[in-house]
Order: sequence, then C-alpha cells, then structure tokens
Amino acid sequence: MFHLFIFEKSTIPARMVSATVDSEADILSNLNINAGDWPSNLVKNLCLLSPDQIELGKMLVEMGQSHLFQQWTDAGVEDDKKKAFFDQVAKLNTRYPGGLASYIKNARELLADSKVGKSPYDGFTPSVPTGEVLSFGDDNFIKYEEAGVKEAQNAAFVLVAGGLGERLGYNGIKVALLAEATTGTCFLQLYIEAILALQEGSCRLTQGTFQKDIPFVIMTSDDTHTRTLEVLESNSYFGMKPTQVKLLKQEKVACLDDNDARLALDPHNKYQIQTKPHGHGDVHSLLYSSGLLKVWLDAGLRWVLFFQDTNGLLFKAIPASLGVSATKQYQVNSLAVQRKAKEAMGGITRLTHSDGRSMVINVEYNQLDPLLRAAGHPDGDADCETGYSPFPGNINHLILELGPYIEELTKTGGAIKEFVNPKYKDASKTSFKSSTRLECMMQDYPKTLPPTARVGFTVMDKWLAYAPVKNNPEDASKVPKGNPYHSATSGEMAIYRANSLILVKAGVQVEGPVQQVFNGQEVEVWPRITWKPKWGLTFSEIKSKVRQSCSVSQRSTMVLKGRNIFLEDLSLDGALIINSIDGAQVKVEGSIQNKGWLLERIHYKDSSSPEELRIRGFKINKLEHLEQTYSETGKFILKPQC
Repeated sequence: MFHLFIFEKSTIPARMVSATVDSEADILSNLNINAGDWPSNLVKNLCLLSPDQIELGKMLVEMGQSHLFQQWTDAGVEDDKKKAFFDQVAKLNTRYPGGLASYIKNARELLADSKVGKSPYDGFTPSVPTGEVLSFGDDNFIKYEEAGVKEAQNAAFVLVAGGLGERLGYNGIKVALLAEATTGTCFLQLYIEAILALQEGSCRLTQGTFQKDIPFVIMTSDDTHTRTLEVLESNSYFGMKPTQVKLLKQEKVACLDDNDARLALDPHNKYQIQTKPHGHGDVHSLLYSSGLLKVWLDAGLRWVLFFQDTNGLLFKAIPASLGVSATKQYQVNSLAVQRKAKEAMGGITRLTHSDGRSMVINVEYNQLDPLLRAAGHPDGDADCETGYSPFPGNINHLILELGPYIEELTKTGGAIKEFVNPKYKDASKTSFKSSTRLECMMQDYPKTLPPTARVGFTVMDKWLAYAPVKNNPEDASKVPKGNPYHSATSGEMAIYRANSLILVKAGVQVEGPVQQVFNGQEVEVWPRITWKPKWGLTFSEIKSKVRQSCSVSQRSTMVLKGRNIFLEDLSLDGALIINSIDGAQVKVEGSIQNKGWLLERIHYKDSSSPEELRIRGFKINKLEHLEQTYSETGKFILKPQC
C-alpha cells in the first residue's frame, strides 16, 4: 500500500526536520567537516545534494565562496533552483582546465598583479623577431603561393565566430553579413568557397588522384551557434560537404565580484552565478578536448590555420603565408601587415626575459611603446628606414604546425595564458564598477612555448590582407581622418581596391578610384570587380587568365563566376557578369559598354532599406548590364558585336 503525504507550502514536519538535521550531521562527519566551518544555509540543504554536489560545495567553501549560499532558503523551498545552481557549478568546473578551483586561484593572482600595476612584461626586453616580408606579385611571392596551395590539402581551417553583429549596427551573426553587395556574398560563403578553391587547387598542383576534403571548424557561442547552423543548412553549406564542417561551441566563465575573486551572482537570480565570455583563446582548449586534433594527425594533416570572422581580404594572403610556414618550417606563423609606429594594432615582438626565457608574441600597441622606452629606446615605437615600424601589425591569423601544437596542448590541457581587466571604482582599486572575469586570446598561444620553438611571421601588404569590419557607421564616421574606418563600407571598398590592384599588377589598365562619402566616411571607390575564389586563387593563376591589352573604367562592375574565364583584349565600360561551369572555357574579348550599375547613397538610419545595406551607406542601382551564363562544357567566345 502506498501513502501520499502532501505538505502545504513545502513545509517539512518537525520529525522530518529532526531526521534531516541528523543526516546533515552524519554527512559532515563523514567528510571530516566541522559544521561551524560551513555556511548554515548550505548545511540546511545538504539533504538535497548528491555526493558529487556535496564535493562541489566543499570545494566552493574551501575556495572562499561561502557568500554564494548567503541568501539560500531552507530545504523544501526553491529546491529545483538549488539543484540547478549545482548543475551550473558542475559545468563551470568541468569546462575550465583544472576546474573552478584553478580558475579562482588564477583569478586571485592576476587580480593581485592588476591592483599593484604589475605588467606581464616585467623583466622582458623587446626586440624585432625573425620573419618573412613579402612583396605582392614578385617571384618570391609567387614561389610561396605555389608552395602554400600544394600544402593546403594537409591543412585544417578554424574560424573563430562567436560574435554577433550588434557592434556593426547589424542584428544578425557577423559571418552572415555581406562581404560585398555586388554579388551579395556573405563572409561565411566567401570563406567556404575559398577553402574549396584551395582544396581543388591543391589536388591539381600535386596531381593527386583524388581530392582530400579540407576540414573546417567554426567556433560558435550561445549567441551564434544555432544561427550559424541555420545559415549553413539553408544554403547547403555553400557547396561544402556537411561532414567537412564541425561546430564547436564556446562556453562562458564565472564572473568575479572583487579582488578576492569572489564569484558574482546573477543580479536577477540568487541561485545562478553570473557568466561572461572567456575570449577567443578558448578555441585551443575546445580543439584539444574535442579530439579533432588527433583525428587530423592520424589523417596525415600537418597544419591548422586560425582566422577571425569579418576580414574579406584574408584568403588572398593565405596561400603565400602557408607556403612560408611549409618552406621555413615554422611551428607558429603569425600573418601580419605593415604597421605605422603607434598605430592602434598590436605588434609582433620578440620578448627575452632576464632569466633567459624568450617568446615571440603579439604585444598590444599601448604596451609596446612604453616597453621599448623602458628598454632604452628613447623614441619608443618608431618607424624605421622602410617608413614602417619594425614590429609588424598582428591581424590575428595563425598557422600552427599540428604535431608540436598537440604536444604543447597536451602539456597545458589546452589552457592559454589569461589576463584580467577590471574596471575599478576609484584609485584605491579596492572595488569594481561591475563584475569582471578572466579572459584569453587566441594569439597568446606562443606564450607557453619553449625558446626552441620555431616561431615567425609573414608580413603582407595591408591592401591585400587586412580590411576587418568592426565598427558601426556612426562610430566609423567619428574616426580621425587618415585612420582606418574598419566598417562595412570600408571593408567592401577594400575588396574592390585589392581586386583592381591585383589586375593592374597582372597587366590590366584599371582606371583609378574616385573619392566618395558614404555614412560620413570618405572612401576610395574603385571599379566593382569581384571573382569567385576558384577563378583567381593565386596571382600566377590570375595573370594566366588575363591576356593582351585589357582595360576597365572606374564606373564599371565586373563579376567572374567560373574557373576558366579568360579576359583577352577586353575593354569594359559598364557592367559585365559571367557565369560558367567548370567544364566551360570562356574567352571574353572586345568592347563592352552599357549604363552599368550605380552606387546610390542611403543613410544608415533610413529604415526603408535593408539593414545590411544601410550600414554600408549605399545600394546598387542596376541600370544595365551584360550577363552570360555557360552551363554546358566546351569552348566559348563572348565578343559583343558593335
């Protein structure tokens, strides 16, 4: 026979309270814990907890986190929320290398250093590291590009894409933002098509009998994971096999309330610890814990390439930089660009400690100048005879050799050197304006490497490799003249500029840009030239597809969507779009003139236009164009009749 007891308002009868008290005493006794050492509100709820949860409670108390239980009610009230609290603690504990105790310990050390103003670079002397400086289009550049394409079949790509586009004035995920409006290609599509072009090109160059699928990992977050998957699935993965793509979701870390590293409670929920993102350095621990690195090593891969989410130029620089890694046998290769002294971007620097340690890492620009002055360089971060700083600008693109990478992560458990950046209420540095947390950065991976590690860099022309989209129109319009806007407007114009300059280097007469203002930003407007990565993967390939004397006017638009499209004695003054399958060989020649496509200004606050166009400050008015599609194999000539 079964008896059902219903207690009003979860009130526990006195005889059950007595039994509960006895069990609590037994539990504490078995754990060799004095009840007086534990917060009474936690003791009252021990009967609700599993042995694992009690161990977590013990850890929290020992680490000075008793305040977390200060507002807990007696057992029988809000029990589900208390269990949810320990579920959260368990997750936070398992996701951090060494557990929550290590997180709190590390936080106390870093917060203590922050309070006294200790620099992470104390005892280090800066010097210029060893690396390769490339000049686009010369023989050396072409050599490295070919080596990189050959090596691409032995690489895996990792995109760090945990952010939303709110800072850009865009409500979607950043990788879904259009890289350029001429074709409507978003960043994620651009990246996938570039990887597929490398995959195909590598197979051709190495004369492989079958094409290796290049793995592609995307690190997401709670904010972006579902939406990233939706973009991929709704677009059939932009032509990539779904099995090539892996999404790894980054979790958050606990927030800290004070210099004692007391964990912060959510202001709206006394049973939940407040959390914030840990930084993109988590990509290393995620890869390590996922087991993918071992799978790649067993499959014969040699390289892992890391990149961030909104740089539409990056893949123009990847083949040559990968070629440098393979040729120079760099275990770590940071892709960098020429950087003016004191420019607001980190500099790749060699740091040598007084105890003999050394490392090659990114040093933030506001730390590099005082570091150099303290080391006896009175001018600090100054330009050298080249007109640029000898410390190249970091753009957060890394190429790591897989074998040594796995060895290092095995030692560290995937942990990356962290930092803390509390916002203090006043000069006493005793309290924070708001909670803080530990953070880590992807590019700080080399900090734990031994001095024997082969760490270098590859410097590219900035116009070729770096045009990030970071700022919304309003913020970009306030950027001092001469400094980069880093907006959707400047990012798109940089793509047209790079493509125009590449064609100029290949021998095409491309009319120079005009200055126009969009959303308060004065930019150079070059011909709107775009091509699929498969058309022009490397400079030598592009050069082979441009023959005799070709010219493109400034007002022109040219879109090339096909591998085997050849421009021969072409004069373009208008808009031209060519679509072709891989089996079609198309020669485009003669004079093409029409009204073309015009850029029409729109304001970023004009809600009548789509958000993704408003943030650029223009839309495209397609007045007239010539478009040809070749969907059958064979050789074709497009030569308009006058």
